[in-house]
Amino acid sequence: MRRERPQIDKDFDHPRTADIKPAVPVNVPKMDTAFTALGLGDPLAFAVQEMGYVTPTPIQAQAIPVVLKGGDVIGSAQTGTGKTAAFALPIIQRLGTHGRLRCLILEPTRELALQVEEAFQKFAKFTDLRVTIVYGGVGYGKQMEDLRRGVDILAATPGRLLDHLEQGNCTLENVDILVLDEVDRMLDMGFLPDVRRIVGKCPKARQTLFFTATLPPELEQLASWALNNPVKVEIGRQRSPAETVAHAFYPVVATQKFDLLQLLLSQTDFKSVIIFCRTRMGADRIAHRLQGGGHTVGVLHSDRNQRERIEALEGFKTGRYEVLVATDIAARGLDIAGVSHVINYDVPENAEDYVHRIGRTGRAQNTGDAFTMVTEEDVRDARSIERYMGVSVERKKIDGFPYIYSALFDDKALAETAAAAAKPVSRLHRGARR
Repeated sequence: MRRERPQIDKDFDHPRTADIKPAVPVNVPKMDTAFTALGLGDPLAFAVQEMGYVTPTPIQAQAIPVVLKGGDVIGSAQTGTGKTAAFALPIIQRLGTHGRLRCLILEPTRELALQVEEAFQKFAKFTDLRVTIVYGGVGYGKQMEDLRRGVDILAATPGRLLDHLEQGNCTLENVDILVLDEVDRMLDMGFLPDVRRIVGKCPKARQTLFFTATLPPELEQLASWALNNPVKVEIGRQRSPAETVAHAFYPVVATQKFDLLQLLLSQTDFKSVIIFCRTRMGADRIAHRLQGGGHTVGVLHSDRNQRERIEALEGFKTGRYEVLVATDIAARGLDIAGVSHVINYDVPENAEDYVHRIGRTGRAQNTGDAFTMVTEEDVRDARSIERYMGVSVERKKIDGFPYIYSALFDDKALAETAAAAAKPVSRLHRGARR
């Protein structure tokens, strides 16, 4: 039986209750850092230093000067490379002091919008710029209060932003800088018509920053319409996982998947692990079985209400949960420090999602491991992943596991199965809730 979509939690506004800005103004010292050398002012360099950052990442070094000049940018970078700071820092520098709503950042998911809003809050800590967020699944109260009070920077998901625009709670007529982030994910989730409506409400004379991992024809059309002579900023091969991630396929018959999962967890010295499932029901089922085995588990998917989603994510970040079981809602962009392992309990249907999933580990120059369970039904998708990345992925077996024999362990049979199943994959299934 299909569950109802979670209702709006009207009593919940935002996971953060304390203000990030200091209660008493701070005298910002004169700064001389690698970030000021890129053209950023002392308040930004001081905030960045307070957050523990010393050296700009390659995409930051490349993008910050370009954004500061005011031109349009179309950018892509491997996950975990510091993309948010690459556009947030120069935007704050360009805005200067408090005024009208002049910067809009569109994100595909609530979690990404919250993450980006928090980053802007921290970077703008020693300025008078005001930052807020509008997103679905929660009440309108705080969002309307913030909009009425006046903000400079707004992070938003498309649906809730359109609600506020239709109700007259805000206007985009003064937006100078528009950021379209994870645009290919917005395409996958069916948000492109909403994005077009929102872009159409912004002034034509603006700076647009467009970030996407891939550029299919639909997005090329959107980019050519929304951007004006953009500079391309590209770091790393989009089709490859970061070099800090070691990854392998683990062939197994479907009936033994959970047994193999338990063995992998018992034999792995993990700090924290994300387990990706293809469906919401599958994620719930795996989480329940792991909890029964003594693991502390959080669950993240679109059938959970916003309070539950935030509680799961925060619990995982703080170590209250050692395992996070999730659908692809958690695959894109989420910056969770210290994820030591990713396990694909189900092979993703889309090859690019594999790179994004395993990119949750091995971030910020740390190393990580990713295990993917491959059943006979997954052979075609596994081959697609290898073709997408242009490399073969090592197949591994665990000594002592009582494998049931299947064609998965026969290279000739595998090749025949893959050839028989090699049919073009339609993108029509995309847009489903995760």
